[in-house]
Amino acid sequence: MSPKPILVTCGLPYANGPCHIGHLRTYVPADIFVRSLRKMGEDVLFVCGSDAHGTPIVVNAESQGIAPTELVARYHDHFDNVFRGMEIEFDHFGSTDGEVNHHRTQEIVKALMEGGHVYPKVIELAYCPHCERFLPDRYVEGICPYCGVAARGDECDQGCGRHLEPGEIKEAVCKVCGGKAEYREQTHYFFSLSKFQDFLLEYLETLGGTASARNYAAEWVRQELKDWCITRNMNWGVKFPGREGLVVYVWVDAPIGYIAFTEEWCNAHGARWEDYWKGDSSIIHFIGGDIVYHHCIFWPAMLKGAGYSLPTAVVASGMLKIDDKKFSKSRGYVVWVEDDYLEKGLDPDLLRYYLSSYTSHTKEVNFAWRIFAEKVNSELVGALGNFLNRAFTFTVKNFGGKVPDGEIDPEVIARIEQAVIEAEANLREYEFKKAADGIMSLADYGNTYFQGHEPWKLIKSDLDAAGSAVRSSLQVGKALIILMQPFMPGVMEKAWGQLGLDGTAAASRFSDATVPLEPGHEMGRPKILFKRMEEETIAELEAIFQKRISEAESREGKCKEEKMETIPYEDFMAIDLRVGEIAAAEGIKGSEKLLKLTVDIGEEKRQIVAGIAKDYSPADLVGIQVIVVANLEPAKLFGVESQGMLLAADVDGKALLLHPEKRVEPGTRVR
Repeated sequence: MSPKPILVTCGLPYANGPCHIGHLRTYVPADIFVRSLRKMGEDVLFVCGSDAHGTPIVVNAESQGIAPTELVARYHDHFDNVFRGMEIEFDHFGSTDGEVNHHRTQEIVKALMEGGHVYPKVIELAYCPHCERFLPDRYVEGICPYCGVAARGDECDQGCGRHLEPGEIKEAVCKVCGGKAEYREQTHYFFSLSKFQDFLLEYLETLGGTASARNYAAEWVRQELKDWCITRNMNWGVKFPGREGLVVYVWVDAPIGYIAFTEEWCNAHGARWEDYWKGDSSIIHFIGGDIVYHHCIFWPAMLKGAGYSLPTAVVASGMLKIDDKKFSKSRGYVVWVEDDYLEKGLDPDLLRYYLSSYTSHTKEVNFAWRIFAEKVNSELVGALGNFLNRAFTFTVKNFGGKVPDGEIDPEVIARIEQAVIEAEANLREYEFKKAADGIMSLADYGNTYFQGHEPWKLIKSDLDAAGSAVRSSLQVGKALIILMQPFMPGVMEKAWGQLGLDGTAAASRFSDATVPLEPGHEMGRPKILFKRMEEETIAELEAIFQKRISEAESREGKCKEEKMETIPYEDFMAIDLRVGEIAAAEGIKGSEKLLKLTVDIGEEKRQIVAGIAKDYSPADLVGIQVIVVANLEPAKLFGVESQGMLLAADVDGKALLLHPEKRVEPGTRVR
């Protein structure tokens, strides 16, 4: 048990769209973790809330003809209801548009300014003369200054993936009117992130949580850290202190929401928020793997500069695949939690168990209805549910529904003690799959124990031995309920009632697992805890999913038809296509998408940069023949000159390089 106050938070859901299964990769494990800590005797505060600011919300609200406040309120209530439906129980669920967060954000910005960590700077920003306004983030698109690919105003989403600061995007176009933007000077405010490099390198060495988050952040810090522009030209958001027309960047006020939500809970419960954010505390952030930079670099630097407590751990989850395909809302590879799951009457505990036990927390989870059903039927119905129902039903039928006399087998107590020790250790290390597997191993042990002792035979010849076997089996059942409760709180509460125990499964401690069930204790009425998922149900759910994909493909095809343009034959003939052979390949430092290739095109070898790093390893590319656009104007991608382009097909979001049917001489023209 830790003497420090413990605060657990989750990355804030963005109040701009509905909840999908990908969101739950963060919130379900965090809820399991908090419930488990409480079973270990820890005093934990669990907070979260809606991320209510930023340009995407304003753009979406404008497109619907409503105010941002209305849009935020709609999705705040949606997420709050979905989380409750999934039995994710925050102590407080707030909103970054709340009064407390506005106040706390301005106080922290003022503290950073007083500490010399925020400074004004005149920069050139995209300005739309037609709309008569500066264009922040998602209001502008253009060309990435680093790789030359079409990009959003805040991120090179189609190319190198780099974050773009205000004013960096080239050839800016207004997304509202489609007109060409011009560049005008304006004063904005920057956070001196670069000054915190030494601090961050030292801090990250001690940061707990998942190694993936820590290592990713450390790699970024070792490279060049740029100061962050922390103001935007908007009316929606937290007003920047002392400057009209500017609000703070959403990635400033969003994490400050963690402090504000703590304040709100403490104000309502007579506690001190400073005990968490100004004192010796344990602060643990559960986040998605795509926001590690913000939580491990920007956020601790900001806290350090303002004089607040630092996070002790950042737990980053792996990503999600749907039916073994890359998650994509636009392509239909998505499962909506409310529409596709809860409203279909499916038990939230089944999905909680699947997401936490499918694979390690840091690895990619694949969700498919058939795999989901197989896991439910084999593990929950066939193993856990089967054991509990057999033990409970046998007791009711043969011992009048009362725990029989007879000694609990010492081997059983030892096995339970081992399961508790392993579960606690795995849960404290964020190893949710290992913890779930260990608990299910105890269920397998219970099935084997019950089957091996054959109480249905013993009851006819040795009542004491039969009583001992059944009481021992019921003790395993009690342990399973207590250990599995954080994973499946609803079902385990029902099982607790069937065992006839006082209080609630939620209030029990892991240490209660070995407290003996007293002989003569009266049980409740046993019922089936897990129902088998039948083929008809699986087929219905898969049909909904496939229909969504088909509709998305139809929309995409129609869009392509509408946008398809023709070119003269002469234009096509001007393209010089050659067969090339890859002679060497290597990664480009700082980029996860790009590879630097040396390609032999006959008369010369060309250096070509290709965005295929996620689909091909450098070692596998050497010796492969490809099709090269040889007369393309050279361009710099991530600071490396590219003297051509490879042709590839886009197959389910993956690049598939085009090859000649058989090997030919490098440099052979394609016609």
